[in-house]
Amino acid sequence: MDRTEILERAGGMDSYNIPRVCKNCGGVMVFKGVGEYRCEECGEVDYDDYGKVRLYIEEHRGATAAEIEGAIGVSQRTIRKLLKEGRLEVAEGSKSFLTCEVCGKKIRSGQYCPECEINVHRKLEEKQRELAQKSKNAQGYSGPQKAEEGQRRFRRDS
Repeated sequence: MDRTEILERAGGMDSYNIPRVCKNCGGVMVFKGVGEYRCEECGEVDYDDYGKVRLYIEEHRGATAAEIEGAIGVSQRTIRKLLKEGRLEVAEGSKSFLTCEVCGKKIRSGQYCPECEINVHRKLEEKQRELAQKSKNAQGYSGPQKAEEGQRRFRRDS
């Protein structure tokens, strides 16, 4: 299994169909920002899934995920993933929303409403503090080490 397959299975960035090789000349595609890639050789421009969706939404405000999928071929699953990551946002005035994964409140992007996001981060910080404290108190398996008095650590032959 190569790196690309591993990232796709893990839900990594490669799952957004990032163009790596130019369709025109076979040159290397270089990231230019906001989902846009440009060929080093011929200058051809191509977009990953995020770039395609973003461009489509700019031209067709208020488009639904089903409309986007039908028009440009990016799956609704990928669009939901982009919404949950906070890279896209449900349009204002839309009838559909995401829901907070903790309290169920309607949200426009991400996984949590602002209040629950604060609480989630606080809980994570508490766990980190607990783990840090436990590691400070850890002695290891052998117990405390006793120093041998009068022993030299280094010898100088001079």
